[in-house]
Amino acid sequence: MSENETLRQAALYYHEFPKPGKLEVRATKPMANGRDLARAYSPGVAEACIEIKDNPEDAARYTARGNLVAVVSNGTAVLGLGNIGALASKPVMEGKAVLFKKFAGIDCFDIEVDEPDPEKLAEIVCALEPTFGAVNLEDIKAPDCFIVERICRERMNIPVFHDDQHGTAIVVGAAAKNALHVANKSFDEIKIVSTGGGAAGIACLNMLVKLGVKRENIWLCDIHGLVHDGRKVDMNPEKAAFAQKSELRTLDEVIEGADLFLGLSGPNVLKPEMVEKMAQRPIIFALANPTPEILPDAARAVAPDAIIATGRSDFPNQVNNVLCFPFIFRGALDVGATEINDAMQIACVDGIAELARATTSAEAAAAYKGEQLTFGADYLIPKPFDPRLVGVVSSSVARAAMESGVARRPIEDIEGYKQRLNQTVFKSALLMRPVFEAAGKAARRIVFAEGEEERVLRAAQAILEETTETPILIGRPEVIEMRCERIGLNIRPNREFEIVNPENDPRYFDYWNSYHQLMMRRGVTPDLAKAIMRTNSTAIGAIMVHRGEADSLICGTFGEYSWHLNYVTQVLGTGDLSPHGALSMMILESGPLFIADTQVHQRPSPEQIAEIVEGAARHVRRFGLEPNIALCSQSQFGNQSSGSGERIRAALEILDSRPCDFIYEGEMNVDTALDPELRQRIFPHSRMEGEANVLVFAHADAASATRNILKARASGLEVGPILMGMGNRAHIVSPSITARGLLNMAAIAGTPVTHYG
Repeated sequence: MSENETLRQAALYYHEFPKPGKLEVRATKPMANGRDLARAYSPGVAEACIEIKDNPEDAARYTARGNLVAVVSNGTAVLGLGNIGALASKPVMEGKAVLFKKFAGIDCFDIEVDEPDPEKLAEIVCALEPTFGAVNLEDIKAPDCFIVERICRERMNIPVFHDDQHGTAIVVGAAAKNALHVANKSFDEIKIVSTGGGAAGIACLNMLVKLGVKRENIWLCDIHGLVHDGRKVDMNPEKAAFAQKSELRTLDEVIEGADLFLGLSGPNVLKPEMVEKMAQRPIIFALANPTPEILPDAARAVAPDAIIATGRSDFPNQVNNVLCFPFIFRGALDVGATEINDAMQIACVDGIAELARATTSAEAAAAYKGEQLTFGADYLIPKPFDPRLVGVVSSSVARAAMESGVARRPIEDIEGYKQRLNQTVFKSALLMRPVFEAAGKAARRIVFAEGEEERVLRAAQAILEETTETPILIGRPEVIEMRCERIGLNIRPNREFEIVNPENDPRYFDYWNSYHQLMMRRGVTPDLAKAIMRTNSTAIGAIMVHRGEADSLICGTFGEYSWHLNYVTQVLGTGDLSPHGALSMMILESGPLFIADTQVHQRPSPEQIAEIVEGAARHVRRFGLEPNIALCSQSQFGNQSSGSGERIRAALEILDSRPCDFIYEGEMNVDTALDPELRQRIFPHSRMEGEANVLVFAHADAASATRNILKARASGLEVGPILMGMGNRAHIVSPSITARGLLNMAAIAGTPVTHYG
């Protein structure tokens, strides 16, 4: 098959399997017994109905309406396919609904209406108001879309947003704002030439006027040439608003001296010779899909300094509506906005633009490996998978809705709202909050052994932005500086953070001498100590903590855990400090679940198991949770006399002899630990109630396998592993850790030792 046919078959397979379509409806409440049925339907449902009848605003409390958007189309202008009809548009509308859910957690029903008459279509949409919290109009041809939107906005008391118009306009506005920033130009001075007088083109021009462009500086062309005073062909009020008093008639004539070309028309409309006539540092938004008005290479051949955006993902600066619509609806729904007004749209523009100028996120960088995500001519707007969009943009929109007086449910704490939004994409944010708060009360120095690693560099930037901690990086200064610049970070060595250069550091003599003093009776000669302090960054970091030049070490982004543990124990282990075990918090859809010991003891003794349990209890409380600890084994409450159950029973005796102020129980199977009803049947006298939130295993293989299965098959997000027993002086992470994970570990390491077990 040809490449195009292969792509076609792959797309069709994606839509058909494992079940047709891209959406399904799932219940959010249990439906397991007669009691659930009586609450969900008759008679209990009547109570919710009565409350809503008495107070319509309560629909947002008792139904899904407050988080439900209708994506409505009649299929008259679908993507680049034209008027393909309502039924054929359904895959696109399903896709739009999926994007709402993916990027902003908004539920959607796609509604395809077989009605070409715009006024009748508007009547149908208006009649749906009781079902939805907002309406997204989609792929309705111009000028019908203007009519439908106007009628719906006049008659409906919920937000109505035509994404082809306003979504495109918002993203274009954000890209234009940043392009002008790069080109050192301003909205009130530039000349704009635009091709395409459809819904998107007109909306973009209106947005640019709101941002400061003078209407007389906008030259609109369509298939018939310049829109000018007195023209009768293919005109409507929306086009007429941009009619020029001029004798010029063609695009080639009006492009002279243009600062910005805005294309929402068709392929190859803008010729290279036209680009040559534009102003210095021209801005070219060639947004026709799939073939733009001019390809970037052709434009740069005649204007090498051109700033270019397209609608395609294979070129830099893709103008993609997904940067806008999920987040503007998120903010509008959350404050109960009656409309999406100009203030909210401009807030969306500003939020998107500001985010592109900020440091790029590690998550976006991971999703777009190999791309340069540094603000400039090739990075004007953020990428759709930047997880910060929902917090920044939606909170800006919500604030604008409140300030402009269209919010029926104002939010008092807008910063708290922004944090809650971030928690929907950064799953660890809520659980990590107590840890960050504790870490914020101290200014600890955290040394990172692998300081040249990109994830570490991104974590260091985040640490400086979000905490009171001071990162110290071990690595070569020139490599760190080059990588910071390459990935778009604004931190630099020996400016925002300290650096230790293994190849040339004035403390080298002190470091190898300290290491030798510690290890000279364990076979380490001066020459070996010197070599280790030149080549072993984990040992260097441990020596820094030992000497009091850092408070905690984080290492392990590559290499074997046991290798790092060896040097940590050699240098930092004392009579009071020794590794008790590694504890991982797995964040699952059902909540957090802690797993131990995944790394330190392959086959822990009863005394070691007891230490693991006690350490886990202390650490779990750091997350604001009360430990409910299950000691897991193949044995079930004594039904096997040997194996791991024997060691766990001995550990239970040790724990029973100590003053433990937390719940623990065992030995038991994992399903017994997590299923209270099963546990009650098997062992009705258990001291544990409810589900266990900590699973302690008697073998590292079992603990590690459980952790990895939860990561791979249950989409578990790991925080850790936390090295217990070392007084918070060192933590060894796993090679799969993300930059966000390193930030979380830095917060854990940032808690003073007096708070830590």
